Amino acid sequence: MIKCVLVDDEKNALEMMEWLLKTYCPQVSIVAMCGTGEEGIEAIKEHQPDVVFLDIEMPRMNGFDMLEQLKEISFEIVFCTAYDQFAIKAFKYSALHYLLKPIEPEDLKATIRRVEERKAIPTREQFALLMQHINRPSKTAAPRIALTTSEGLMFVATEEIIYCRAEGNYTNVILTGGKKIMVSRVLKELDETLSGADFYRVHSSFLININHIKKFIRGEGGYIVMDNGDHIMLSRSRRHEFMELFPRF
Repeated sequence: MIKCVLVDDEKNALEMMEWLLKTYCPQVSIVAMCGTGEEGIEAIKEHQPDVVFLDIEMPRMNGFDMLEQLKEISFEIVFCTAYDQFAIKAFKYSALHYLLKPIEPEDLKATIRRVEERKAIPTREQFALLMQHINRPSKTAAPRIALTTSEGLMFVATEEIIYCRAEGNYTNVILTGGKKIMVSRVLKELDETLSGADFYRVHSSFLININHIKKFIRGEGGYIVMDNGDHIMLSRSRRHEFMELFPRF
């Protein structure tokens, strides 16, 4: 059984999460339901849970403040949030679990599956990365991203990413210096996280960092040459939008 603690200042939200877990995730055992961050801290110390479902926006002590009070984190965390889409990107950048309120049963079941599969404790570095993304201006490029691999998490500077290529249920991330990382996520997830600012989806199989483009070759459909010499296909349907990204003289 997976032991879990629920922390939310809204009684209705706690009761709904309790019902969802009991109905759709019988492998999860709820050991405490807490209405404040202070209660959450005490419950975590007492029960040593495997996972904590944590509301972010709570009075006096919000979810982030609660985590700051803990000397160590020996459990998985699932943030429950009503934050906007930009803030959701921050969770994806830091590779931390989240559920968007109102919580859908399928999303909850998928999150529990990821908790079971990963069995990796979040790091302080992930939380620092999360807050860095939460607090940055929405249109500026993120400095780093946490990439989920078969061996764990790798923290990578986004400026080092040349492009990402779909590989079935995985994504191959090509970095400067000839390095490559196989990420345990589909390209669509990386696209949702990185697109905007410096990254653009030029093809169903490719997401590129436009700062690493060397040249564009016209012709049938056209293709892009990256500064490491690799050729990237440009979808015909995206050619016009791609060309609009750059001023021309």
